[in-house]
Amino acid sequence: MLTAADFQPPRLLRNPHLQSVLGSSALRRHRGQRALAASGARTRELILDGGNGVRLQGWHSQVPGVPSRGMALLLHGWEGSAESGYMRLTAARLLDAGIEVFRLNFRDHGDTHHLNEDLFHSNRLDEVVHAAADMVARLRVRDLVVAGYSLGGNHALRLGLRAAVAGLPLRHIAAVCPLVDPGAAMDHMERGPQFYDWYFRRKWRSSLLRKRELFPDRFGYDDATLRQDMRGLIGWLAQRHAGFGSLQDYFDSYSIAGRRLAALDVPADILMSRDDPVIPFDDFQRWQLPALARLEVASWGGHCAFVENLHGDGFAERWVAERLCAAVPAG
Repeated sequence: MLTAADFQPPRLLRNPHLQSVLGSSALRRHRGQRALAASGARTRELILDGGNGVRLQGWHSQVPGVPSRGMALLLHGWEGSAESGYMRLTAARLLDAGIEVFRLNFRDHGDTHHLNEDLFHSNRLDEVVHAAADMVARLRVRDLVVAGYSLGGNHALRLGLRAAVAGLPLRHIAAVCPLVDPGAAMDHMERGPQFYDWYFRRKWRSSLLRKRELFPDRFGYDDATLRQDMRGLIGWLAQRHAGFGSLQDYFDSYSIAGRRLAALDVPADILMSRDDPVIPFDDFQRWQLPALARLEVASWGGHCAFVENLHGDGFAERWVAERLCAAVPAG
């Protein structure tokens, strides 16, 4: 089975910033689109019940005529989507191994801003758990595995804490560069190259503008609000729209740092890169993981990238597929 030490990219691809840019590039999106099409899978849209009137969109893929070994729920990162390259590439590998795939869009991600009036924030775990339970019931899932990238990795691990109560038949979790301590990540990004701040702000502002267009009576925030820096904008969201007293309260609400995963009783594999420019490696050094969680650290990889060559092949997608396939019955 692959380990983090097996990721040995060519010297050109050992730069964390080049890795991170390539990881979310159009090259990878197109490669993922082709890989998913080549799998022969039939894909259909489902709108899931997130509880309390919330609706979340997802895409269920299954290869016709192939007996299913189980279901993989895939969770994307912040301002990514079910159509992100890493989501499709992971899906294609799992489908080739006989595992059905469900790629879930978080609220306000992908083309789903119209489905719910309230804004997305990172502590909306309840609706993800509720939607997962709805998916399990509707598709009659007996063996469930979950993988997530960045914020999706954070959600996957927190979903593991709730799996038993929610009645989810969760067998294994794979998380790639999960967000551990949101406050530390914010500090880390502010000290790093401004490209990352610009990239996330640009995508998030576009999302907020879309919500304002769809619900003008609900969201009257002006352009000056949207011109704030990342810390100011997140603080505005936390206090005005997420119901938290402070930015730190908001960060604490979805942190998985320290011993917050101590009660996790689902086996979990976690892949991190030592040179991640978004999530500080110190978060992982201080992390106190339960016995069922295993952390692997690669020397390179950037943030959720792990691109193996200039064709856009991804080590993380292979690593995730191997871990999840090993956790479900053989076909």
